[in-house]
Amino acid sequence: MIPVSTFKGLTVAVFGLGGSGLVTAQALMAGGAEVVAFDDGEKSRAKALEAGIPVGDLNGLDWSAIAALILSPGVPLTHPEPHWSVKLAQAAGVEIIGDIELFCRERRAHARHSPFIAITGTNGKSTTTALISHLLQRGGRDVQMGGNIGTAILSLAPPAGRRVHVVECSSYQIDLSPTLDPSVGVHLNLTPDHLDRHGSIEGYAAVKEQLIAGVERGGTAVVGVDDDFSAAMAERAEGAGTHVVRISVMRPLEDGIWRDGEELVLSEGGVEKFRFSLSGIPSLRGVHNAQNAAAAFAAARALGLAPEVILVAMRSFPGLAHRMEQVGHKGGVLFVNDSKATNADAAERALLSFDDIFWIAGGKPKAGGIAPLAPLFPKLRKAYLIGEAAEDFARTLGPVPHEITGTLDGAVAAAARDAEAAGLPQAVVLLSPACASFDQFPNFEVRGDAFRALVKALPGVA
Repeated sequence: MIPVSTFKGLTVAVFGLGGSGLVTAQALMAGGAEVVAFDDGEKSRAKALEAGIPVGDLNGLDWSAIAALILSPGVPLTHPEPHWSVKLAQAAGVEIIGDIELFCRERRAHARHSPFIAITGTNGKSTTTALISHLLQRGGRDVQMGGNIGTAILSLAPPAGRRVHVVECSSYQIDLSPTLDPSVGVHLNLTPDHLDRHGSIEGYAAVKEQLIAGVERGGTAVVGVDDDFSAAMAERAEGAGTHVVRISVMRPLEDGIWRDGEELVLSEGGVEKFRFSLSGIPSLRGVHNAQNAAAAFAAARALGLAPEVILVAMRSFPGLAHRMEQVGHKGGVLFVNDSKATNADAAERALLSFDDIFWIAGGKPKAGGIAPLAPLFPKLRKAYLIGEAAEDFARTLGPVPHEITGTLDGAVAAAARDAEAAGLPQAVVLLSPACASFDQFPNFEVRGDAFRALVKALPGVA
C-alpha cells in the first residue's frame, strides 16, 4: 500500500466505496488523515465499516473543515449532472480529486524521479499497459502495474528509486487528476466513447489530452497519430517543448514508429533505425495490437531498454484475458474471447484480425451501434445477437445471416454448431460484443469468464 502522507492531519471526505474507494480510504488513514467516507449503497457502507473505515453522511459535514473530496472515478463529476457530493464540495470550494492524483502527490513528495508511465486512449489501454509492464520486467526492472487495469493504484508498492509504476488511466481518472505528471505519457487513439460523461467528443478529447500535456519536463510523450484529435495532441505537446514519439499503423513516419505489413519500423530523421516482425506472436495479432506494440516499444525504449531486448521480451507476452484471448480449439474452429470490445471501434479491431467469423455481438448498446462496421460484414459467416441491442443489430445487419439468440449460452451453442458444420480450415467463433455488458453481466470480465466456461464445456474442445 502507498500511505497518503500529503493529507496527514487533515480531514478528507471519500465518496464511493468500491474496490479502489476502500483502498483509497485505507491509504489516507495509513498516512495520518482523518477520513469520513460514504457511498450511496448500503452494502458498500457496511463493507467499509467492517474494514474499519469511518462512515458518515456527507450531507451533515462541516465542509469548511474538509481538505478535499476524494471521488471514485465512476461517480459523475460534470455530466450528465454532478453527483450530489460533488455539488456539496463545489459549493464549499473544496478540491475534488481521485486516487491517481493522490499517487502523483506522493511520488512528488517522496520519490520525485522514480519512473512513472501513464497510459490512456479509447482502445488498447489495458493491453499496452500489460505489455509495457512485461517488457520492463523482462528487462530486469522493478515494476508495479495498476490503475484502470484492475488493481487500485494505492494498493501498489510506493514510488522509490528506480521502481517503475505503469498505470492505465481512464478518462474518468484523468478528469480527477489535475497534476498528473508522468515521466512517460502514452495516448493511443481517440474515438467517440463516454460522451454522456464528458458532454461531447471535444470534451472527451480535452480530458484525454491532460495526460500528454502533463508529461514532466524531460519526459516523453508517445502519441498515436492515426486520428485527427490525437495528431493535434502530438503537435501541441511538441510545440510546448515535450519530446514526442509518434506512432502510426496507417502510414510511414519520418520520425516515429510505424507499421509496415506485419513489421514495425523505427525511423529517425527519415532513416530506418530498427525493424522487427510481429508475425508469430498470437497475443499481438491484428493491426490494433501493432499500435499497442509500437506504443509499448516506445515507452520501454524511453526508459532505456535496448530494441533487441524489447523484441525478445515481446515474443513472450502472454496477452490479457478478454482481449483477443484464444480460449480453445475444436478441429478447425478457434474460439476467441474479446469481451473487452465494448464499442464498435474495439470490435472492428477484432473483426479485422480474422476471416470466416461466427460473431457473437450485443449487450447494452453504445451510441452509433454497429453501423460503422458494415464494411467488415463480408467477413461474417453468421452473427449471433444477444442482449438489449439484439433487435437493433439485426436491422443493421440486414441480409447478413444472423440469429437472435438472446443469451450468451445460446449464442455459444449455436455458433459452435454452425462453425463446426461449415467445415472450414479455420473458422473463428468470436465474442466481440461492441456493447457494454450491464444488461446481462456485472462487467465485461464476468461476460468473458462466462464465454470461456461455456466454450470449455463444449465436447471436444482443447
